[in-house]
Amino acid sequence: MSTNKMVNAIKGLFISRDIPMAQFIVNLNASMPPSERFIVHMLDPTNMFVQPHVAHMIRSKIGEFRDQNSYEKPQ
Repeated sequence: MSTNKMVNAIKGLFISRDIPMAQFIVNLNASMPPSERFIVHMLDPTNMFVQPHVAHMIRSKIGEFRDQNSYEKPQ
């Protein structure tokens, strides 16, 4: 007897970062209201699959984080 199973497919974006940046993205996702969370699936501690519409927002938040945490040599 054959059973047909439907496959659920979701369009997304694969992100691979080092552990600290991946954790930053996970924390960013957790800080969002449940209806706005964007991580579709964590593949491992450094790789994740996210909704594609958040790519610019993630880049922007990472840029802000780096700017706030960058060392500038005193003149």
